[in-house]
Amino acid sequence: MSLSLIRIFRWVSTLEAISFLLLLGIAMPLKYIWGKPEAVSIIGMAHGVLFVLYLLLAYYVGEKQGWCTRTLLIVMACAIMPFGPFYAERKYL
Repeated sequence: MSLSLIRIFRWVSTLEAISFLLLLGIAMPLKYIWGKPEAVSIIGMAHGVLFVLYLLLAYYVGEKQGWCTRTLLIVMACAIMPFGPFYAERKYL
């Protein structure tokens, strides 16, 4: 498998995890504590795009790497947990 595909997946994985943490740690408090919803719309959109891209790339990389269904589901489930993509990146790539 192409090394650049792994590199792209790692970048997307890292960006997805950071965007999720920014959404939970900064944007949501700004919206619900200080009444400023703008950050949620900006960071939320970026996170949504990165989330979908992460899932698509996880499937594609899983096919190329020959991951079993269980491994693929674990990597995909990591996208919905804070710090999850960091774990998946270290453990499965």
